[in-house]
Parts: sequence; structure tokens; C-alpha cells
Amino acid sequence: MREWLLDARKKRDITQAVVADAVGIKREYYTMIENGVRTPSVENAMKIAGVLKVDWTMFFSSVLTK
Repeated sequence: MREWLLDARKKRDITQAVVADAVGIKREYYTMIENGVRTPSVENAMKIAGVLKVDWTMFFSSVLTK
């Protein structure tokens, strides 16, 4: 689970569907990203980060610490 990602989304009071729509991915795929099951491409990480106002590199730093 990427708690930081969930927190960022909840802080902005938006749904997974809204983020997924803004990024151009399926909500199910975004859910897997948020749950830590999948890691987004750099392009999608940057788009998600733009929507949620977070640092896009956090997606990859968490992979390195597993």
C-alpha cells in the first residue's frame, strides 16, 4: 500500500476514478498502483503526480526500499 499516495488523494478529496480519468488510465489500474501492486510508467507517474501535487519520483523510491 502506498499510504502517501492514498493520503495525497484523500487530502484533495477526489476519487480514484477522477485521478484515473485525468491521467487516462483505467480506475482498476490506478487502484493497483495505489495498493502497491503495480508501478506506473514514468509518464503515468508524472501525470498522477501532477494531479495530486506530489513528487513523481516517490513512485520509484518506494520500489527501491522494498
